Amino acid sequence: MAKLQDYLEQVNVFSALKEEPEWMLELRQAALAKVDELAFPKIERVRYERWPLFNIDEQALAGEYALPEEVAGAVPAFDAMDNHPTLVQFDDTTIFEQLPQELIDKGVIFTDLFTAMKEVPELVNQYYMTKAVPMDEDKMTAAHAAFMNSGMFLYVPKNVVIEEPLEAIFYHNGNSQAHFFKHILIVADEHSEFSYLERFQTKGDQAKKLSGNIVVEVIAKAGAKVKFSAIDQLGVNITTYMNRRGYVLRDAMVDWAIGVMNDGDVVADFDSDLVGEGAHSEVKAVAISAGRQTQGIDTRVTNKAPHSIGHILQHGVIRERGVLTFNGIGHILKGAKGADAQQESRVLMLSDQARGDANPILLIDEHEVTAGHAASVGRVDPEEMYYLMSRGLRKAEAERLVIRGFLGSVLTAIPVKEVQQELVAVIEGKLLA
Repeated sequence: MAKLQDYLEQVNVFSALKEEPEWMLELRQAALAKVDELAFPKIERVRYERWPLFNIDEQALAGEYALPEEVAGAVPAFDAMDNHPTLVQFDDTTIFEQLPQELIDKGVIFTDLFTAMKEVPELVNQYYMTKAVPMDEDKMTAAHAAFMNSGMFLYVPKNVVIEEPLEAIFYHNGNSQAHFFKHILIVADEHSEFSYLERFQTKGDQAKKLSGNIVVEVIAKAGAKVKFSAIDQLGVNITTYMNRRGYVLRDAMVDWAIGVMNDGDVVADFDSDLVGEGAHSEVKAVAISAGRQTQGIDTRVTNKAPHSIGHILQHGVIRERGVLTFNGIGHILKGAKGADAQQESRVLMLSDQARGDANPILLIDEHEVTAGHAASVGRVDPEEMYYLMSRGLRKAEAERLVIRGFLGSVLTAIPVKEVQQELVAVIEGKLLA
């Protein structure tokens, strides 16, 4: 396998094509210089180091792919009349972008990452892989920094409250040979409040194994409140590393609601760093693994400051020969007196050939704190199934009712009702597949 640092010339060409500022090119070059020596991030009980996560396409770096008409036709039309804050991308092409004039006048920025680099370079430079996810944290973050080829930037100024959710849809072109390395950077300035919903979806047949590397950084400054929701539905032939991380300052809050509904192999880090006193993060995640799919999910909250609160609630379902691992990690650092770290991870297996793990990990380095965990891995109760089937339900219908009940405690805890309903519909579709 060729070394990733051998792509230096292609990365330089890509940066020039995108007209990136000098600091971004220097960051890419620094990442390339380190990536081959850095270690993989450790995901407990998941061996993914030989997965096809580094299929870098030279043609994509040379800008040789355009939005194909036959695939573009499969993308739903978006209504500009409702003036809803929306951004839609197909790989590295923005196909729809809309922000009400009222929000523009207040200083809100909601656009693709390369446009933001040109129009507000000082903002992007200040936060891009400097606070939440350091470029050289590990091999995957360095690879991301070097080969990132699309992205989005959202900035909400100080004291701005947005009532309507901001929505972003990111389509991955399965017919392309291009790698899918996308960066989402969200900055909530002091005392701002908003909800954000993102969706990842694959369009196309996926004839080849493709590589995905997605990094989401959410910086919540003092007193900010962010409700972040995501529904992931990437296709079977894209192998994905996903890192979503919050950097939460004094009295700020980031609530996560994540539906992991992909068809391909996935390793994921869902992390919240509670940096400021009184910082708060709630993480709610549901996942389904099926077929021969493997998903390994680390959900971590690090209490770095006094009186910070971090709670994790995650439930997963495994069908057929699927594999799903939940690692729930609560870490209270020295000095974080009065911190609270709670977690619950549960996995339900619907097949004798399914494999599941729910691993609670508590790391407590301080006194006068509150911490707890619950974890379980089990199969559908045969008596429960017998009861439902004895009342005329077929096995598949009975299973779906059991699954709804099992995931219900997470779904009902999601604060945005529209996200609840959409996620329920996605789960139903995945169970019927």
